[in-house]
Amino acid sequence: MVFLRKIWNFIKSKRFLINLLAIVVFYIIVIFSLKACLKSKTHFGQKIAVPNLIGKNQNNLKALMAPSNLGWIVLDSIYDPTKVEGTILAQDPLPSEESLIFVKEGRKVSVRVSKRTQLVEMPGLVDKSQRFAESILINREFRYKLEYKPSRESNGAVIEQLYKGKQIQPKSKLPIGSRIVLIIGRDETGVSLILPNLYGLTIVEARERVSNMGNMEFLAVCPSCITYSDSIIARITSQSPEFSEGTFITSGTTISAYAEMGFTNEIQE
Repeated sequence: MVFLRKIWNFIKSKRFLINLLAIVVFYIIVIFSLKACLKSKTHFGQKIAVPNLIGKNQNNLKALMAPSNLGWIVLDSIYDPTKVEGTILAQDPLPSEESLIFVKEGRKVSVRVSKRTQLVEMPGLVDKSQRFAESILINREFRYKLEYKPSRESNGAVIEQLYKGKQIQPKSKLPIGSRIVLIIGRDETGVSLILPNLYGLTIVEARERVSNMGNMEFLAVCPSCITYSDSIIARITSQSPEFSEGTFITSGTTISAYAEMGFTNEIQE
């Protein structure tokens, strides 16, 4: 009982009350100081609108972000040949006018911009079938052109792959959309073709008609031709093999044509 009375007397004493008041004041000062510091550091209560950057060019980001005092960072580039290089395609956070979300001072806006080129790895297509090679090029968004070359061993397969007239090695990096030329082997030996009638044609006309048949050779002979101009106007009087309606020849055959100057007979078809 005596002990409790001593404690009560100490609590009522002026010294205890002064110490207690000092502790309370100290904690109040600490709490308010912390709140003020946190408010200053975290920009509590600030509401800055995020500008709409979609469709703008990244070269203008400094001027676009200056009024809002916000930073920015370019995350990556996205291939889009329909847009000007550096066009902003996406941003995070979204514009405040759309999302109704506001940020604080110092926040960085992340953007993704467009690029007009993208490097794609060129596959090795030599010895692959034409159909397989075409599907691979389409999947990798390459353009391509087919050319054919006589070949028994590689009939229907890719013999060469070219880019700008030069051999392109597998795993080489090329811009997406590049035009690849595939040289395809074609076994034309033994294919039967209708013998063309060259009678009355000029040498130029005859050579063009034979070349359109594919794997055929053409030989023109004009004993009366002296100059190049003579060979242009000279017309064919006979050919070997000799033409007759419905005659077939084997591809790879050489067609010889004999022309003369001053030939005026009507052209026979």
